[in-house]
Amino acid sequence: MEIHEAAYTDRAGLASALSGVDTVISAVSGARPVIVDAQRALLAAAVDAGVARFIPSDYSADYRRVTPGSNRNFELRREFAAELDAAPIRVTSVLNGAFADMLTGQAPMILFNRHRVLFWSSPDQVLDFTTKDDVARVVALAALDEDAPRVVEIAGDRVTARSIARTMTELTETPFSLQWAGTTGMLAAVSRVGRLLSKDKDQAFPAWQGMQYFVSMFSGEAELQHVNNDRYGPHEWTSVRDVLEAHLKETTGDGSQPAMAHPGH
Repeated sequence: MEIHEAAYTDRAGLASALSGVDTVISAVSGARPVIVDAQRALLAAAVDAGVARFIPSDYSADYRRVTPGSNRNFELRREFAAELDAAPIRVTSVLNGAFADMLTGQAPMILFNRHRVLFWSSPDQVLDFTTKDDVARVVALAALDEDAPRVVEIAGDRVTARSIARTMTELTETPFSLQWAGTTGMLAAVSRVGRLLSKDKDQAFPAWQGMQYFVSMFSGEAELQHVNNDRYGPHEWTSVRDVLEAHLKETTGDGSQPAMAHPGH
C-alpha cells in the first residue's frame, strides 16, 4: 500500500497520486464543500489520470427520488451524481439505506429508557439498514467487479418501526411500544424551521438534517427498490437485531439484560 497526500485544490498533485489507478473509491463526509466541491476536484483529477472507474461517497439510502428541498445531504449527492454521469468515466454507486449504528447513536428513534420506538406517519414503512462493515465489503468487491452496474443496492436488514419494537421487547424482556411522533409532513416543516435558524450552514449533520433523514425514510421516498444482496455471493449480513443485541450487551457491561422499570413506575 502506498500513501500519497495532495490537497483537493492541487489538481496536478491529485492526478499524479492517481496515476496507474484503476478505480477511485471516495469515502468522505460533509456538506457541499466536501460532497460536491472536493469530490468534483477528485473526479477531475481521476479523468486527467485516465482512471477507469469512480465510486462516489454515496453509501446512503436512495437519494434519486427524494422531493427537492426535503433532504440537503441527499440532494448534494444527486447534484454530484449528475456531474459523474456527464464525465468520461465509468461510475458505480453503492446505496445501502441508513447505517445500522444510527439506531444506537445519532438517531433518536429508539427511546431505550422509555421503552418506546418512534415513528412518523406509518409504523409499517420499510426501513433499510446496513452496517458499515457490510457496506465496506460490497464497496471493495464492486471496485474489483469490471461488470459492476451504475448502482448497486444492498440492505443488511429491512425492518419497520413495528418490527424494531418487537425485537427490543424480545431482547430486553420488557415491552417496547410504538409512539407516533407525527406525520412526515409535520417533521419536514420542523426541519425547515431548524434549517432557517441554523448558524452553520456547512455542518454535515445538524439536528435538522437528522429530521430530514427521517422524512426521507418514513415517507418511503428513499426506500431501496432493487436490492441485490446476492450479487457478490453468499454472505452473513449483520441484522438490526444483531446490532441492537450487541449494543445492549455493551451498555450493561456483563451481557445481562438492563434493569428496566415497568411502564407506569
